[in-house]
Amino acid sequence: MNKYRCGWCEGDELYEAYHDLEWGVPVRDDATFFEFLVLETFQAGLSWITILKKRENFRVAFDHFDYKKIARYGQPKIDTLLQDAGIVRNKLKVNAAVSNAKEFMKIQEEFGSFSTYIWGFLDGVPVKNKLTNYKDGPATTTVSDAISKDLKKRGFKFVGSTVVYAFMQATGLINDHETRCFRYHEV
Repeated sequence: MNKYRCGWCEGDELYEAYHDLEWGVPVRDDATFFEFLVLETFQAGLSWITILKKRENFRVAFDHFDYKKIARYGQPKIDTLLQDAGIVRNKLKVNAAVSNAKEFMKIQEEFGSFSTYIWGFLDGVPVKNKLTNYKDGPATTTVSDAISKDLKKRGFKFVGSTVVYAFMQATGLINDHETRCFRYHEV
C-alpha cells in the first residue's frame, strides 16, 4: 500500500524523496537555514524542481553553503559562478548570495544564531496549517510579510514574502503538508 503524499510532489522520485525526508521538518541549525535561504532566493521566478535538480551543483559551487566563505567571495569567484552551467547563472542572485551571507552573520552576532532570530517570529513553535489540498495554501502570510520586511530592512535581497513563505515551508517553520499526507503528523 502506497503512502499518501502531498499532491505537489507526486510522480517525481527526487521531489518525493525531498518531500518525505526534508520538506517541513523543523530546522534549528544555522547551516541548514542558510542553505535553504540560498536555494529559495535562487528559486525566485523558477520552479522548485529546477533548483532541486541543481542542488548538488549549488552545494559544490557555493562551498557547501559555508556562509563564512561565501561572505568573502570576491569578483573572481563571482565571475566563476556566473560561468557555471550547473547552477542558475543570474548575476543579481549570485551577488545576493554573497551579500545575504554577510547579513546572515550580522543576525547571528545580534541574536546569537539565525535560528533564534527566525524562530522568534513564531515564539519557537511551528505553525501547523490544516490543508486538505496544497493548492489551497497561501503564498504569503502576515508572518512571512513581517520576516520579509525585516530581512529587507537588514539588507537581504530576493526575500520577498512569497520567497520567505516557501523558505518557512521548507524549513518547518510552517507545516503545510496536506492533512492526509503521511508526513503531516510526523513533522
